[in-house]
Order: sequence, then C-alpha cells, then structure tokens
Amino acid sequence: MKIMDLLMSGLGKLSPRFVAFIEKRLTSVSFIRRRIEQEYADIIAELDTMLKPYRNSIISFSRIPDVGRDRQEIIKEMEAMRTSEESKWKDGFVSGAIYHGDSTHIDFLNRVYAINSQSNPLHSDVWPSTSKFEAEVIAMTANMLGAGSLNGDAAENEICGVVSSGGTESILLAMKAYRDWARHTKKIRKPEMIAPVSAHAAFNKAAQYFDIKLIQVPVDSHYKGDVDATRKAITKNTVVIVGSAPSFPHGIIDPIQEMSEMARERGIGFHTDACLGGFVLPWAEKLGYDVPPFDFRLAGVTSISADTHKYGYAAKGTSVILYRNKELRHYQYFTATDWPGGLYFSPTFAGSRPGALSASCWAAMATIGEQGYLLATQKILKTAEVIKKAINRIPELKVLGEPLFVIAIASDNLDIYKVMDYLAQKKWSLNGLHKPSCIHLCVTLRHTRPGVAQRFLDDLKAAVEYVKENPEMKGEMAPVYGMAATLPFRGVVSDLLKAYMDVLYKV
Repeated sequence: MKIMDLLMSGLGKLSPRFVAFIEKRLTSVSFIRRRIEQEYADIIAELDTMLKPYRNSIISFSRIPDVGRDRQEIIKEMEAMRTSEESKWKDGFVSGAIYHGDSTHIDFLNRVYAINSQSNPLHSDVWPSTSKFEAEVIAMTANMLGAGSLNGDAAENEICGVVSSGGTESILLAMKAYRDWARHTKKIRKPEMIAPVSAHAAFNKAAQYFDIKLIQVPVDSHYKGDVDATRKAITKNTVVIVGSAPSFPHGIIDPIQEMSEMARERGIGFHTDACLGGFVLPWAEKLGYDVPPFDFRLAGVTSISADTHKYGYAAKGTSVILYRNKELRHYQYFTATDWPGGLYFSPTFAGSRPGALSASCWAAMATIGEQGYLLATQKILKTAEVIKKAINRIPELKVLGEPLFVIAIASDNLDIYKVMDYLAQKKWSLNGLHKPSCIHLCVTLRHTRPGVAQRFLDDLKAAVEYVKENPEMKGEMAPVYGMAATLPFRGVVSDLLKAYMDVLYKV
C-alpha cells in the first residue's frame, strides 16, 4: 500500500473537519514534492551535459571494439583530456583536491609508480618490496603522530596500523574493528558510536555498512564537538567516540583531550579523524602554532586515521589507519582458514591492491622529509592567515570559528551560495556546505604560489559586491545548495544524489 493510501485509510476514525484539513495538507505536500522532483530532474539534465564534456569530441565505447585502437591515438586523447582538466587546478583555483601539484614532484611519483606498476600486496612473497614500503609508511606516520614519544616496549603503546585506499576506508576499517572488538570482549550486540555532527560522512557510511547506531552530538558556538553532550550520549552500548583534527566542514579541532579521556575512563575506544590534518598539525605544532593535543600522546586515543594522499603529498589512493596496539588491529583483519582455495587473509577490504601506490607514498615521504613538511606547512599556514584576516575585514562575511587552514566562510545577510556561483564564474571551485550555510577554502600548496591568495580575495570581494547589487541572481548551483539546505524532504535530496551518480556512469 502506498504511504498516501495508508494515511488516508485511517482518516475515517477522525472528525470530518480534521479529515478535510489533513487531506488538504497531504495534497499540498504531494504537490510540492512533485514540483521539487521536477526541478531536480531539470537539474540532472543540465548536469548530464556538464559532466560529459567529451561525449561529442572523443570516441566513446559501449562495447569492446572489434579491433583494438592505436596506442598513440589513445595517448594523444588522454593528453588532451589532461590538459583540459589540469587548467582547473594547476593555478590553485580549487579547494583542497590537489595538495602539492608541482610538476617535478608529480613526475617523480609517476616514475616510481611505473617501476612498481605490477606489484600487488596480496602476493607478498612475490613483491616483498611492497611490504617494506607499507611497513615504513606506517612506522613514519605513527612516529609523527605521537608514537615516537611513547614506550614502544609496552604492549598497550605498540602503535601499529595498515595502509588503506583513502580516508573513507581508514575510517570504515576502524569502525569495523571497534564493532568486532566490543562484540568479542564486551558482548555488545547493538553497538553505538558517538560523533559530532561535523564529523566526516564516512562515519555515517560506516554506521550504515556495519549496523552501528550513530549518535550525533552538536557542536558548540566555536564549532567544536560538545563535551557535555558527548558525556550524556554514552550508554552501555557505546563502542567508540569520534573527534576530528580538524573537521572537514569548518577546519576546527574537536576537544580531543577531554573526549578521549572520557572514553578511556569508561573503557571505550576513541578515534581521532586526522585524515585532513594528520600531516599538518604535527608540523604546525613544531612551528609554534597553538595546536591542542590530538594524537597518541593522549592515553585515551586508541586509533587515528591520517591521509598520506592529502598533505602527505603522496599520489591519490593511500591513507594510514593506526591503532594503539596489535590486539585492536586484529579485529580489522580478515582471515579464511577453510576455503578450498587455500589459506586466505587480507588486512583491508580489498584483496588485490596496487602496490605501486604504496611505493609512491613511501617515496613521497622519504623525499620530502621533515624539513620539507615543515616548510610546506609554514607556507600554507601563513597564506591561510592572510586570507582569514582579509575575509574578516569584509563586513558581509565572517570566518566560522578559529581554523588553521580550512576556512569556512558564511554571511548573515547574503546568500553565500550565490557568492560561490560568482566565484565559479571566475574559475574558483569551492566546497558548498550546510548547517550552517557556508563555503570553504581548504588551503594547499597551490594557494601559496605568488598572487593566488590575492586573486582569491579580489574575486571574493567582487563576488560580495555583485551579489549585493544583484540579489535576484539565480546562478547555477545556488538553487541546488539552497534547496538542499532547507528542504524537509531529505529523501528527495538523497534521490538527487543517486541520480547524479547515475549520470557519472552513463556513456
């Protein structure tokens, strides 16, 4: 039975006047929903054109060609696409996405990848070099995140981990490990995790994939996870508490020290999501910036995720998930002992993996070194300071909280998404955020190049003036973000996102 029919079937028990009122409201809601769905259908049609720019210029395949194409033709087409797409990020007009981008660094990583292109960690006997690279990536990352100051002989401080495909997989692996750990050691069958609403969406994904109840707590006026709300949210089924260092939306470091100690006192796991800041905050601290404790130097922190392919400057496709001890890491592993195909095991979700990515990750860390990371971080934080101060001098705008390098920009009297649309016309690709409505710029080495920060600030000021003078401007994405931010029908928004992904896979 349809939901409308189900609702209407129960109206006969109510007064005629109330029935008429409900019928009118339901009809109105249905009408609004149809209008919204039609608007979103129009948006998807426009996105189809925008997301498929090569459809009419480069040959497409919906089946394997009868005769293979010439290799040089394929290389020529790929180089043409690279040139077109490189112009979108090479000059620093994107938020995050490309964290290093220097051509010599890219060429070096590409050469490392080519040398190791056939390696596969699944076959460690054939490619022992890959296990060397991964073990050292893990050890270097752990040392950077507090392991170097701990007693490595103590079992509870034997920091260990694995290399994953990215931050999302690192988070998923950790949450799966906590679920299984709590099931085995505490007999918890209905696990719960606690995370601020600003925590990455990967935690929502983990909750859905692994049947963990996600308890979201609010952030305070400074956009930090609310400590009191976290304490009140703890139950006998809580298996892990989460904090960000920093959060993706606002670039704010949660009160990790207070939250992790709360977890330690209760025998609960605590995960620091340092996917974004793991390769910035340790160096920022050494440079004298005020960085609150967030890593394994805090006794309550039992796992940390840190993305090597962001500010670690490795090629896309690697991250590190670290645990305080091997016991916890064991709950992440998969083993099969009775399979007819033999003994099977894998440390992460994937079986076969590109060992070349692990090799290039190791090469990036080895060639940059501590001095290189310190210099890069110094450039980024100085550039971010210039941008933050300039934004705070624009009366119509404000920076949310006190971030270090991820700058969320909001407005009390302008449609910030229209500002984003204007900036898009100037080639800037920024992130649109919700709750509250804002946009953010994740500052990278691309933005530290001469003139880039000033160009952004000049365009931002021009955007504010244009939106003030043209309040009725529609823009391309402003209607989408504005509607998605306020629409009560979250299912419609979800359907739009699914339709967007469908477009991506159309030939």
